[in-house]
Amino acid sequence: MVDNTIPVDMRMIRGDKPALLHVKELLLSIGVAESEIEKAIEDNQLDLLIIDHMMIGQSPQMTEEELLERTGLDRGTARRFWRALGFTEVESTERVFTDFDAEAIEMMQELIRLGIADEERAIQLARVIGSSVARIAEAQVTMSQVLVAKDDSVDSAELLAVAMVLLLPKLARVMEYAWRRHLQAAARRAWTYRQETDEQGPTNLAVGFADMVGFTYLAQQLDETALAQIVARFESVAHNTIVEGGGRVVKMIGDEAMFVAEDMSSAASIALDLAEAYADDDLLSDVRVGLSYGPVLLWDGDYYGSVVNRASRIVNIANPGSVLVSGEFHSALFEDPRFTFRPLRPRVLKDIGRTELWSMSRAGSDQDDANRRLGVRWRKLSEVIRDLEELKDHGQRLLTSAVQAHGGESEGSEIEVSLERGDIPTS
Repeated sequence: MVDNTIPVDMRMIRGDKPALLHVKELLLSIGVAESEIEKAIEDNQLDLLIIDHMMIGQSPQMTEEELLERTGLDRGTARRFWRALGFTEVESTERVFTDFDAEAIEMMQELIRLGIADEERAIQLARVIGSSVARIAEAQVTMSQVLVAKDDSVDSAELLAVAMVLLLPKLARVMEYAWRRHLQAAARRAWTYRQETDEQGPTNLAVGFADMVGFTYLAQQLDETALAQIVARFESVAHNTIVEGGGRVVKMIGDEAMFVAEDMSSAASIALDLAEAYADDDLLSDVRVGLSYGPVLLWDGDYYGSVVNRASRIVNIANPGSVLVSGEFHSALFEDPRFTFRPLRPRVLKDIGRTELWSMSRAGSDQDDANRRLGVRWRKLSEVIRDLEELKDHGQRLLTSAVQAHGGESEGSEIEVSLERGDIPTS
């Protein structure tokens, strides 16, 4: 886990004040009642009080009824908006809302009033924002030692409070920066597409899926820390390879990455780069990649259509370390001298039907790459075989000990049979 503690001398911030007095002043400054602070200290929940009040920057002050009265919004629409953002409903008499909540509702109403979005689209946009930001928030909490500290001391509470004051505004600016940059890129892509075609509706894109082989087995064998390292490494390699190749990461789903690219040759290079990158990585197993090309529907930040479904099905039948492409992808790129294609037997894919398939590799280096990947995997396999031989020797010693201890052959014979099958004795 990344150590994100704040390397500051608290005395430079609070002077000669005791830590507890400093925390109290910070909480009182945003409207937290002194009685509530004293209760949190008594219950050893000062950290929780800071989380509930300082992350929003305001103390809860309104019930649902008061929020509706202020904004003029009906209860049904307000609750739909609240749920769309991913928040659970609260009791109508509970004081959980702030001016921040009222401002968010008023901004949504303004978008509708100006005709930028109708109510349904506003709710839909809230749903996309809520799901995306929820993932960002989970990642930030997981990576921060300050936010997940198990120490309930006053010093820990002070560090958390100072983190809220110093870091939250900066993180908010970083998120706004990233959003504006991505918004600009998305708008430019939409503008370019409108200039290049008169068509309305789906856009032609290359769609790819990269799937890490053997992840389900790994997930059952590793502890949480080791599994987190595997997932983080998988996502890092996939993200860097796709972005550097000119593609866009659509989503990561555990052991699978989905990406798109406008340029066919870029998509092909990305797929081959992914296969090679994972083959060369000592921590990860091979990936298999499936590619398809054609019209896709972009909706709420995700892509839909038969092209997406086809690429998703193709990756499931690809061999480890290989790249399979659809007939449409092959037809659009087969004249590119940088790539070679080998026809495969057509397959009937679930919910897709009969599909023409091609194996893709780099021109002139496919055999070298295959030999290199094979060498890497044989080296790793030989290490596994060596470990298994050591386990088998250990099993033979256990067998001898068991026979000598029991003075018979029945149990020994059973163990012997299990060893022949390759089973590993437990004790």
